[in-house]
Amino acid sequence: MPLPAKARTLILTGSVAAVTVAGTWYGADLKSSQEVKKVSVVRQQATTEEILAHMERSRGELVAKKTSLEKKIAELEGRRTPKPTTDQILEGHGQK
Repeated sequence: MPLPAKARTLILTGSVAAVTVAGTWYGADLKSSQEVKKVSVVRQQATTEEILAHMERSRGELVAKKTSLEKKIAELEGRRTPKPTTDQILEGHGQK
C-alpha cells in the first residue's frame, strides 16, 4: 500500500531537515576542534616573553573590569541608602 502524497512530502521534509541539522552540528563541532588544536599549537610555540605579555594584557583587562564593577557597586550602594523624607528634614530644622 503506497503512502499518500502528503505523507511522503512530510517524511521527505523531515528527513532533509534532520540531515541539515546533523550536518550543521557536525560542522560546528569540527570547527571548534580545529580552533582548539590551533590555539594549543600557538601556546606550545609561544616564547616566555609572549606568554608574559599575554598575561599582562589579561591582567590589565581584569583590573579594568574590577574597577568598573566596584564603581557600579558603589553607585548601587549609594542609591540603596535611604534618603531623608520631607518630615525628617523639617524635624531636623525644628519646623514641625
